[in-house]
Amino acid sequence: AELSGLLFIGDAILQINGINVRKCRHEEVVQVLRNAGEEVTLTVSFLKRAPAFLKLPLNEDCACAPSDQSSGTSSPLCDSGLHLNYHPNNTDTLSCSSWPASPGLRWEKRWCDLRLIPLLHSRFSQYLPGSDLCRQNAFQVIAVDGVCSGIIQCLSAEDCIDWLQAIASNISSLTKHNIKKINRNFPVNQQIVYMGWTEEREQDSLQDRMYTPKFLALRGSSLYKFIAPPVTTWDWTRAEKTFSVYEIMCKILKDSDLLDRRKHCFSVQSESGEDLYFSVELESDLTLWEKAFQTATFLEVERIQCKTYACVLESHLMGLTIDFSMGFVCFDAATKAVLWRYKFSQLKGSSDDGKSKIKFLFQNQDTKQIEAKELEFSNLFAVLHCIHSFFAAKVACLDPLYVGSQATASAAPTTSGTGKLKYTT
Repeated sequence: AELSGLLFIGDAILQINGINVRKCRHEEVVQVLRNAGEEVTLTVSFLKRAPAFLKLPLNEDCACAPSDQSSGTSSPLCDSGLHLNYHPNNTDTLSCSSWPASPGLRWEKRWCDLRLIPLLHSRFSQYLPGSDLCRQNAFQVIAVDGVCSGIIQCLSAEDCIDWLQAIASNISSLTKHNIKKINRNFPVNQQIVYMGWTEEREQDSLQDRMYTPKFLALRGSSLYKFIAPPVTTWDWTRAEKTFSVYEIMCKILKDSDLLDRRKHCFSVQSESGEDLYFSVELESDLTLWEKAFQTATFLEVERIQCKTYACVLESHLMGLTIDFSMGFVCFDAATKAVLWRYKFSQLKGSSDDGKSKIKFLFQNQDTKQIEAKELEFSNLFAVLHCIHSFFAAKVACLDPLYVGSQATASAAPTTSGTGKLKYTT
């Protein structure tokens, strides 16, 4: 029964193989168990008062001494937080008063589960729910079904961090294993790269410094934002929001960029220009997210190879293609005639009005002169972010160590102002 892992200290036996033993004496229950055969079905109910009661000192009046000395087990009623191990070589006559002193017997500590919290898809936090107020050396763990550990108080900040890192490591391992299993059912272009909990900062000024748990996933060409982790295939169609991974901009925030007392934050600017603000618990979580986002972007750009956006040049409908191999190609939408073409390396800078117009500065390979090209787009931010993604992927292609590496991040374009691109090397 113990090896099944289904019985716990404090469980009261109500039925044995369907026989009601609620009103039976202890000796009668023991006899029913002995006659139950090799396979026993127990119906039990946990009594909160039982463990506390069972930890009372044993005395001469205790009627729970094991009568079968060869069994090597103790009576169920004597099994509290301390377990009595009986050594079969001991032939002393046993009585309750002689147990602790007998050389063949010893008390051993037993784990007593007060609450069991599955770590897969669970989340933990040091912050007071919905706020940026960090608890002092304390945290709580919340399972995917909402079961909470309650506040776990540590003796020191070091102990608290050790616990958080250990929990995070276990969650990460479980998540990776789960992703591997799920990806067996998805085609190559829809593989999951990342899944995990974050806290999103509410944009409503009336609820300043309020955070809501959100589950993020990077899968194929998209970033998904869920209220709860997706379990079924149908769940993936019910995301709160979905973004094209190559048309959004992710920025890891420095201390000077933080909006409140929460650390380890990042922002995501959508293709519509909307800014989303997220917080994670540990620096390792932030590093994991950054690497996963870079990887997902690189894989998607490598897969699609090019992206074309409609634009306007002097009242004429044009098309701008961002091509992974060729660079920038501008053509007439009606005739398909190419107006100009530049490599990625020829782009020396750009600026935008934050609404619809982008001005590119290209260097002519022959004359070395800077040539300005201005285009107007209906989806300005999507174009800016796509250019950034292609540049980052281009650098990663030339230097594989770029993916997930902070060292080469400066080689990629970065945003400035409302949506301007700044290219540095």
